[in-house]
Amino acid sequence: MSSLRNLLRTVALVGMSAALVAPTAAAQAEPSPADLTRRIETSSAELERVVESYNKLREEIKTNEAAAARLQARIGPLEQQVEQSRADVAEFASTAYKSGGLRTADALLRPGGSAALLDRLGTIEQLTRQRQESISGFTANQQRLLDEKTSLDATLTRQAAQARQLAAGKRQIEQDLAKLYELRRQAYGAATERPAPKAAAEPKNVPAVSGAAGKAVRYAFGAIGKPYKWAGEGPDGYDCSGLTLASWRAAGKSLPHSARMQWSAVAHIGRSELRPGDLIFYSGLGHVALYVGDGQVIDAPSAGRNVLKRGMNMMSIHGYGRVR
Repeated sequence: MSSLRNLLRTVALVGMSAALVAPTAAAQAEPSPADLTRRIETSSAELERVVESYNKLREEIKTNEAAAARLQARIGPLEQQVEQSRADVAEFASTAYKSGGLRTADALLRPGGSAALLDRLGTIEQLTRQRQESISGFTANQQRLLDEKTSLDATLTRQAAQARQLAAGKRQIEQDLAKLYELRRQAYGAATERPAPKAAAEPKNVPAVSGAAGKAVRYAFGAIGKPYKWAGEGPDGYDCSGLTLASWRAAGKSLPHSARMQWSAVAHIGRSELRPGDLIFYSGLGHVALYVGDGQVIDAPSAGRNVLKRGMNMMSIHGYGRVR
């Protein structure tokens, strides 16, 4: 009986030890390559959305800066108009006071007959009208100035709030990048792909496309092998919307540095209408690529990778656009 009790005690201890050791061993298990790849893809997609939000905010700040500059340019002349109107009104009031010529009773009592009286009444009416116009002009100019200053203050307030958002977004991106690079080190032994050698990066098999679209396509081929660079628009590195922006900039067309804003700037077309130079938008407008024909696109995929040419169906397609 004693030996049985000892046996049961030993079994219980072994079971308890196994229960304590097993979770630790599992927690320390190395993630499989497939698991790491999934985590990298998820992190890359999340980071791309954050970067594109950052890009959109930068574009909005540029728009606000331009609006503020236009408002400032209008305020200067308006201030001069208000000052001139104020001086005109003051001068008119002073002249009227000194001459006393605006008093109707005084005009009626002066000699000269009815003709002279009518002339003086006409002068009074004209001077009164001029005074009213001067006062009205002053009031209108002053109100325009106040409205412009109010608009400028609101714009500057928005800019300040956006600048704070921008700084927070940059910190978030840097944190996300550090995590992504660590995942890539675990999976591939390096945080980033090596840039393609110069000879290998030379454009090859570039389709013959005419016009502005051809220039955009040739530029994109020339970017193959260059590294992904968040908020980058070349020539040393690109993010997704930075590459499409730079490609079409080489063709003389202007696009905003944001996939979502580019979607708003292009003409929307169907899949059957695609031709080289068109843009393909992905993942709820979180990514954009340049179509180069034969079912292929060139894009800046994600942090740690290089610009490459690949099949257009690499992720969920949101829509297709043609640069106008």
